[in-house]
Amino acid sequence: MSASPASPSPSASRNTAPAKLECRDVWKLFGTGAERYPVLEPGATDSGRIAAAGLVGAVRDVNLAVRDGEIFVIMGLSGSGKSTLVRCLSRLVEPTAGEILFNGENLLTASDRRMVEIRRHRMGMVFQHFALLPHLSVLGNVAFPLEVQGMARAAREERARKMIELVGLGGREAFFPRELSGGQQQRVGIARSLAVEPELWFLDEPFSALDPLIRQEMQDEFMRLQSVLKKTIVFITHDFDEAIRLADRIAIMKDGAVVQTGTPEDLVMSPATDYVAEFTKNVTRAKVVRVASIMAPGETAQEGMPTIAASATVSQAAALFSDGVTMLKVTNAAGAPVGTLTRDAVVDVLMLA
Repeated sequence: MSASPASPSPSASRNTAPAKLECRDVWKLFGTGAERYPVLEPGATDSGRIAAAGLVGAVRDVNLAVRDGEIFVIMGLSGSGKSTLVRCLSRLVEPTAGEILFNGENLLTASDRRMVEIRRHRMGMVFQHFALLPHLSVLGNVAFPLEVQGMARAAREERARKMIELVGLGGREAFFPRELSGGQQQRVGIARSLAVEPELWFLDEPFSALDPLIRQEMQDEFMRLQSVLKKTIVFITHDFDEAIRLADRIAIMKDGAVVQTGTPEDLVMSPATDYVAEFTKNVTRAKVVRVASIMAPGETAQEGMPTIAASATVSQAAALFSDGVTMLKVTNAAGAPVGTLTRDAVVDVLMLA
């Protein structure tokens, strides 16, 4: 086997929730004789060796774990293997080798019937192209997967209406897709995927076909939904700005392999390879470095001192240093003080931008 991706730094381990989805030594090779390729031999992941065997290594020896309730972003350039990987995770594409564990169950040993049941009841999927049914209304589109499940009409329409309201399309239940904007159509797609109340939500470049302003609105909407629903999400994008805005952790892929996994801060401040460094070089550090990383822990804050959350970015904290303020009180998620942040510490990070 090849070496595992670089170990995440301590900041990547702050979320200690159990793994909802695990991917162990997963391969997807295309070409005649792919099933006979010696994936266990040393050097098996080498692109040249795979090509010499007449194969294409779409996914090469991937190992990752998606924790319960986190947004896990898989990103890379076109052709890096990210979309093939996410289809392997749901077995829409059959992996060549490896294990994929969903709540501890190996999906690669599940029957076709079992996989249909899992996809219908426990997984949600949203893709770049909305694929709405043009002859159905918004209500009909959102209720459609529940109809496939065999849910009674009154029950499925009640749930569909709740999902439509949740994504901000209340009052448009009777509209048809052609009567909606691109952003509204994507909201319908999101509502439809949420209607089955999935444990695991796959989103494959869901906003990339939208105009920039609409795309930002949809990112805002997505974050609002996640704050309410707290789903376990695998999100694919090729846009690093989008990734750092949305992700708890990111896996960067190149030529079918995962080259580094970590928080946005890990990837920007401690790139494991030249490829990752190149990928992240134009990112403004202040947008990804968290206050917790540069604060002075355990110091007593003064009464009346302005407050900033430890999870906030340096960019957010910088705005509070005005009118002679030189220090901020840092608090944890419960609002308890955990340290202080100085103007000088913020300036040091801003100088790296």
